[in-house]
Amino acid sequence: MTLPAEYRFVGDPAALERAGLFVAEGRAVVQRLLEDGRFRVHSIAVAPPAATALEPVLARLPDRPPLHIADSAQLCATTGFNFHRGCLALAFRPDALPVPDFSRATRILALEGVGNPDNVGGLFRTAFALGVDAVLLDSSSGDPFYRKAIRTSMAATLRLPFARVVTWPGGLDGLRRSGFEIVALTPAHDASALQDYAAVPHPRLILAVGAEGAGLSAQMMRYADARVRIQIDDRADSLNVVVAAGIALSALR
Repeated sequence: MTLPAEYRFVGDPAALERAGLFVAEGRAVVQRLLEDGRFRVHSIAVAPPAATALEPVLARLPDRPPLHIADSAQLCATTGFNFHRGCLALAFRPDALPVPDFSRATRILALEGVGNPDNVGGLFRTAFALGVDAVLLDSSSGDPFYRKAIRTSMAATLRLPFARVVTWPGGLDGLRRSGFEIVALTPAHDASALQDYAAVPHPRLILAVGAEGAGLSAQMMRYADARVRIQIDDRADSLNVVVAAGIALSALR
């Protein structure tokens, strides 16, 4: 079977974006993409064992996407990658993501300058697991639709509402007026201890995290209503941003 030409773009994020597509990789991720029904699926390319595993999910869909069955060698030759699980799906990017509905939101995660796709995916996965209602990203943060970010997040980037904020951080003003506190997570020693801040109820808050190394910008640090830190051993410089966000979000639930 000849796979659709779009599968040649799997390793080229820019070409995929120009084609209005993104890639979901692996059985669990593809299954969640299909079950959630949030994005229109272009097609699925699978090795025979993956086709058998996905059949119960596909059978429940009212609008079944095209399914292309190929062996692993053909998948690898077309895409240029060795997908050992033999399961890929292409889905259509929305023309414009709707701004998440914040009317009932209580916890939002804000990403500033987080470009590493592993960290973007890890942050979405952590946020989804710990009750975050939406993720906001500045213009320099990575693409949640990037293949590696989707895979690392275990499809959380496809399940958790997100939006980019063009004017940063001023674009958060409206949320602040609606009752959100902006909380900057920082290793700075003059910041409040996380456990002290979490001891007081905070009905609505936005936790802002920055890239490893650079951290949050001085502008965001000034903009925030509170600056909090996780107390760690003095011999350690800082925590991985995903680990730090997980500790903070758990404490602030």
